[in-house]
Amino acid sequence: MNAPPNDTPPNRTPPNHTALGETIYLAPEGFVDDLVAELGDVSAVEDRLVFAPGQARPAAWAQNIWHDPVKIEIASIKDGAKALRGIQRNWALWSIRHHRRANLIQENLPHVSAKPVVFPSPLPTAPLGSWTLLDENTIVAAARCSSPYRHGEVNFVENKTAPPNRAYLKLWEALTLFGEQPGPGDRCIDLGACPGGWTWVLHELGASVVSVDKAPLDPAIAALPRVEFRQESAFGLKPQDVGPVDWLCCDVICYPTRLLRLVNQWRESGLAKRFICTLKFQAETDHETARAFAAIPGSRVLHLHHNKHELTWMWPG
Repeated sequence: MNAPPNDTPPNRTPPNHTALGETIYLAPEGFVDDLVAELGDVSAVEDRLVFAPGQARPAAWAQNIWHDPVKIEIASIKDGAKALRGIQRNWALWSIRHHRRANLIQENLPHVSAKPVVFPSPLPTAPLGSWTLLDENTIVAAARCSSPYRHGEVNFVENKTAPPNRAYLKLWEALTLFGEQPGPGDRCIDLGACPGGWTWVLHELGASVVSVDKAPLDPAIAALPRVEFRQESAFGLKPQDVGPVDWLCCDVICYPTRLLRLVNQWRESGLAKRFICTLKFQAETDHETARAFAAIPGSRVLHLHHNKHELTWMWPG
């Protein structure tokens, strides 16, 4: 049967669509230079969008990665919206210029809810593409992105009373992306726990927690029934002194090289099943140590939406 007029044959790029042959990386706010340094070979930087030749490569400093983007020539606002709808339903605009025109195109697309996430929740499963206007008549769009969230931004319905600080949001985000959470019967260790935000998260999920810090926990966190507080250095504690844990979580302030030694000590002991650790950079970004973490088989190193000048390393064991 012949295809009806104006239908695009399957597996064929429409005539006004051109594959870029590049990948687009969205840098977190304030960290474009870190992303460029990590990628090395880049062809252009537009606002926080970094264009690099070839297929996607691992990029910890990318908040979102646009896979296989295409350039689309459009004649009007409605033409742009029609072209995007012809690819898929859900789109998120990253506006860098011609903001009014871009917003009018987005308004002609199906609405995508941006409600805050209630933790714990599974990852969204609906495809969500990203697009921008390069000029008045040129869209760049990627139907497939690395993050299921709009621009990689995971915003939560916050608990503004129980946690002692906002660091708990980092662990909420990490566990959401991990795809698995501690639960009743699990034993966790929280290194660098003070004042107790991460301990609170683990305890709320039903786990028991060994909290370790030289500084005291917030009294309300220390009083929780399944929290054992050890007031000592995370680096002086031997894995054998703690025993097996299902989750090792670490948000301690230290140089990344020191954290790597601690992680290797625990991995070699075989006493920790899963890891979530924050690499905190003091001044310059230590890309070499970040690469060493990424080289651990099975690792993920990424900049969370709630990270500052730091990365999060996750290892599922």
